[in-house]
Amino acid sequence: MKSQDIVILLKLAALRDQEESGRLGSGDDQFDPAELYSVRGLGNALGISKTEVSASLNRSLQSGLAVKDRSYRRVKPNRRDLCEFIAHGLKFVFPAVPAAPERGIATGFAAPMLQGQLISAGQEIYVWPYAHGNARGPAVEPLFKSVPAASQQDERLYEYLALVDAVRLGRQRESNLAIDRLRGGLLKQ
Repeated sequence: MKSQDIVILLKLAALRDQEESGRLGSGDDQFDPAELYSVRGLGNALGISKTEVSASLNRSLQSGLAVKDRSYRRVKPNRRDLCEFIAHGLKFVFPAVPAAPERGIATGFAAPMLQGQLISAGQEIYVWPYAHGNARGPAVEPLFKSVPAASQQDERLYEYLALVDAVRLGRQRESNLAIDRLRGGLLKQ
């Protein structure tokens, strides 16, 4: 398992959320959602090569974190198992270690959609290093190097990745709140 596997699975979940809410390609008559779910579409959206996306999807299928959706004939995340892995294993497999302050994009509970969710999360604004970011704080290496740019294109993906970082960075209380919020997003069906 590689860290980009989690990013790709969360992108698939975000795409599905947007599709179900009618926000995916709204207003475009020529739009084909299958393009976004394709290896090429995922690679373009996430800044990951097609070869690596394909290998990642195969790893996720083998591990059980993804399944084949028979009705749409595409890979989809096994949301329940993905949540369990993020809640109980992710911070041990892909730990987050804050580094020197840098300019970047806020993550964890400092992310815009999570601000104010937890008063005692501290004053630290953790960031993914990114030259075009508008926040400054201790740098946290994202799960994959293209995460900052990809998160700017997809708000739902940004929320999921910020929650994952809250789990990776947080103490017990912060982690539990992030896990509850992540479960609420991923398991609502």
